[in-house]
Amino acid sequence: MLNLISFIARFGLAAVWLWSGAVKLLNPLDSRQAIAAYELLPDGWIDFLAVALPAMELVLGLMLLLGVFMRWAGAASAIILLGFIFGVVSAWARGLSIDCGCFGGGGYNADAGAASYLVSIGRDMLFLAMAAWTMWRPFERFAVRP
Repeated sequence: MLNLISFIARFGLAAVWLWSGAVKLLNPLDSRQAIAAYELLPDGWIDFLAVALPAMELVLGLMLLLGVFMRWAGAASAIILLGFIFGVVSAWARGLSIDCGCFGGGGYNADAGAASYLVSIGRDMLFLAMAAWTMWRPFERFAVRP
């Protein structure tokens, strides 16, 4: 049973990162808009993050998929996910109406409210649990040994 959980955590998180990273990297203007909507960073950082963050997501996804440095990939995933959770909580607390931009799109959204923020936070907490599990007990079958 533990191996099944490890399998789901590793490959599920890999799929999440590969999907979100690819969508964001293919649409850097949408990524820029999503990051800017949080109103947390100076303009000089937004363009950089609109490309660097999706690239990092793709790298993490590939690391998990291939089974390379899985504990490190889990730790980096956890750090990024904590940042995402902080961003959503911060936007909600400051009364911003935004779409998280987690899987593309994003930016200001007049329909955003408590329900959408709770869904984003809950989903990211699930992904955070998957990252923590991967750090603790990575599924090493099919892994490439570095």
